[in-house]
Amino acid sequence: MLTLTRSVGETIRIGDDIEVHVVEVRGGTVRLGFKAPREIAIHREEVYRQIVEANLLAAQVTADTLGALAAFAPVAPATPEADPAAAQGGEQLQA
Repeated sequence: MLTLTRSVGETIRIGDDIEVHVVEVRGGTVRLGFKAPREIAIHREEVYRQIVEANLLAAQVTADTLGALAAFAPVAPATPEADPAAAQGGEQLQA
């Protein structure tokens, strides 16, 4: 880990397009300001962990979930392309 010492009003650069500004120091608390491109997400650690956890939960798909969703899926009508026997004039059941 890189450790730097900065005073209020000073800036740290990360790459060409990220700036970290020391806005205020009060007791044991430091206020920082960030300038970065919009596509770069900046989160407090506790918020970032909640996002990661929510994404992991959302990515878990169980068989029960898939089965429940299948009940809502439309059933495609049988076409000659989907049924090779029908496309080749296969046998048909007679009553």
